Amino acid sequence: MTSPMGVFALTDAGGLLPKPPGTRLPYDEDNGFVATGLGVNGESLVGSFDYVVAIDFNRRPGRSPLDPVMPDGEEKGGNIWLHVDHDGPSQGCVGIPKAAMEKVLQTLDPAAKPVIVMGPEGF
Repeated sequence: MTSPMGVFALTDAGGLLPKPPGTRLPYDEDNGFVATGLGVNGESLVGSFDYVVAIDFNRRPGRSPLDPVMPDGEEKGGNIWLHVDHDGPSQGCVGIPKAAMEKVLQTLDPAAKPVIVMGPEGF
């Protein structure tokens, strides 16, 4: 129920919607990206997984973000994504506006080995 701390690679993307033009990360367009139900504060999750980028924490890089395998065990957590914001807290993911997610997907270049740094202020 918290975000992991560290520096994590961004290697794989996907979503319910087709990839934005110019997306270079491997992209899995799949109906499995449908977010249902309500978030932590009762907010709708509809559209949250229109676009996602998997954060390489306890996952197998080179696979769809939907890959359920957690190599370090389920007790460590996983399925941490950068995804479309749903106006509420997440369970460890990072939510940003849909237009920003589109720009991220169009900008990330796997040849540059993109990463995300996650941690408390001043980390």
